[in-house]
Amino acid sequence: MRDPQAEKLLDYIDSCPSPFHAVESAKKLLKSADFIQLDEADEWKLKAGAAYFVERSGGSIIAFRLPEIHRDVKFHIVGAHTDSPCFKMKPHPSGKMANYYQWGAETYGGLLKNSWLDRDLHLSGRLTLIINGEMTNKLISLDSYQFRIPQLAIHLDENRDALKLNAQQHLMPIFGLDHDKDLLQVILDDHKIKATVSDIAAFDLFLHDSQKSSFGGLNDEFIYAPRLDNLAMCHASLEALIASKPLSAVSMAALFDHEEVGSVSDRGACSNFLPAILERISLNLKGEREAYLAALSRSYMLSADMAHAVHPNYSERHDRDHYPLINHGPVIKHNANQRYATNSETAAYFNLLCQESGVPVQEFVSRNDCPCGSTIGPSVASNLGIKTVDVGNPMLSMHSIREMAGSKDHAKMIRVFEEFYCK
Repeated sequence: MRDPQAEKLLDYIDSCPSPFHAVESAKKLLKSADFIQLDEADEWKLKAGAAYFVERSGGSIIAFRLPEIHRDVKFHIVGAHTDSPCFKMKPHPSGKMANYYQWGAETYGGLLKNSWLDRDLHLSGRLTLIINGEMTNKLISLDSYQFRIPQLAIHLDENRDALKLNAQQHLMPIFGLDHDKDLLQVILDDHKIKATVSDIAAFDLFLHDSQKSSFGGLNDEFIYAPRLDNLAMCHASLEALIASKPLSAVSMAALFDHEEVGSVSDRGACSNFLPAILERISLNLKGEREAYLAALSRSYMLSADMAHAVHPNYSERHDRDHYPLINHGPVIKHNANQRYATNSETAAYFNLLCQESGVPVQEFVSRNDCPCGSTIGPSVASNLGIKTVDVGNPMLSMHSIREMAGSKDHAKMIRVFEEFYCK
């Protein structure tokens, strides 16, 4: 029997082809659970026991639930990110090559370039229009059309045994022939947007895989999907937050854009988005900044980002004493150079959460001679001083256009998040 939480995850991923769609889908989930939307520009008057959310710039969202009784304010935060490596469209179309209609795209984040070749691609994101002197945003997903980045035939490739791809030269998508249609006009027509191409002042448009997410393996033990890193942790945090009732802490899911490119933006984890929300909550509950600063010292954050499962074909690329296994539970991520924010205290805290929720736990450390990725954990921990542990579910093909994880792990992580939120 397929795990119902994994099924819900795959539906969520398919509804989230861009960070803007991830936030919009999160808003729908939260509104259906009676969370109240707040605006950063308004004065807030928060009520004990109520649940709220606030978005910033369309790509990041923070949702939180207040306890019924609060004495000493503290926060239990699960942090994740809404963005994934992909191709982002450049502002202007490319010059004509033969009779192909092409439009240049930048590589966004550390994507596995070869995985994007010969895939049927869709286009999604956001248009910003200026009509009668007013700016307006339109969310779009052009799923009626498919596009492609074709690979060079093996007969023409002198490097056939060592694929080398130049991001500028070899990864330009093809949208059609002879430029008989304008891509932006097609978007307007497909979405029945009453505007002209000249009304489009700017856009954030991304290519993504058109194939739906699915189960795999002989016993549906796997899930195959784009953007598992890191929509899986976004979904897990939202599901747990909606299902839980905090005892004494403010429970929170903080989902940030731009993690894959360093988190340095108006809505990234290095921005003032999270600190501002935490301080406003604290001031509403206690009415003084002293209480906010004290609350940070009592708080915990689970920096939730997918982890590396041991790869059976490349086991030598893993530390032999730390082999995370798919469907064996959440992974605590360690790094001596603070690429992850985990320390002995926070690792023990997450171990305790797993014990109390009846979920097994694993640990990951990179080989000393391999590079190590990072997360929002160190950024938030250093900025706010909140005790932080980096965790995630094990997966394969990280940063590929289509990734792979275990169908049983998602529900396990949700249980741990619920235990965390209910403290």
